[in-house]
Amino acid sequence: MTEAVREPDAQLAPRGVLSREVWLVLALSLGASGVAALISFAGVLTAEKAISGQTAVIVGSRAPGRPWLDLAWQIFAVVTALVPVVLVGHLLKRGGESLRTLGFDLRDRLRDLGRGTAVAAVIGGAGLGFYLLAYASGMNLSVDPAQLPDHWWRIPILVAVAVQNAVLEEVVVLAYLNRRLDQLGWSVGRSTVTSALVRGSYHLYQGIGGFAGNVIMGVIFCYLYRRWGRVMPLVVAHTVIDIVALVGATYLIGKVGWLPG
Repeated sequence: MTEAVREPDAQLAPRGVLSREVWLVLALSLGASGVAALISFAGVLTAEKAISGQTAVIVGSRAPGRPWLDLAWQIFAVVTALVPVVLVGHLLKRGGESLRTLGFDLRDRLRDLGRGTAVAAVIGGAGLGFYLLAYASGMNLSVDPAQLPDHWWRIPILVAVAVQNAVLEEVVVLAYLNRRLDQLGWSVGRSTVTSALVRGSYHLYQGIGGFAGNVIMGVIFCYLYRRWGRVMPLVVAHTVIDIVALVGATYLIGKVGWLPG
């Protein structure tokens, strides 16, 4: 397996410091999203409607009827969601490492693009099939990826959200978390399970199907990250999957019979 880049002057902090760092990064980012998703799912389970009769909206309007204010809120949400990635870069740099250590750079962009596109084709297709099966079995909500008004900025915002999701999730939950858990002496299996479960947790608002599907995706991504030693191909894959889902759903939901909506 290819190892991620390790700068020669990297100075690891004590184990206790690294552990607290991991907890704080997760508490400020996707760990908090996991708790929010759990609370949301509790609401789904206690609602009068069946799970499959409820809808989870991924990107919705933040100021209905006020397009410019809505656009400002959408941009604000995308930018602030990426702050944990900047924080991770800062924390790595203080220890003599960097985001480059995780393979988050453009050194091998053509290979990253090819690998990422291939992974997106396989995972995206399988993920759609898993979602339809989970919805049909009653384990998943109907997922409406985008409910934005029909303004000129709708597609650019959806693409920006896709990139933001990919960078945030893969840098923090895949690369950074596995890196730190390795440095804390965790086994590969334990780190993989932890990363995959965190990924699944913040998708629980979609239902059991969303949780399970993303846990499986998390295990696969962990394997590929360790094999390639770079997170960038997985960022590409996640970006492509989300762009297809967000933009495609915008034009397909309500127009094709096989897609719940």
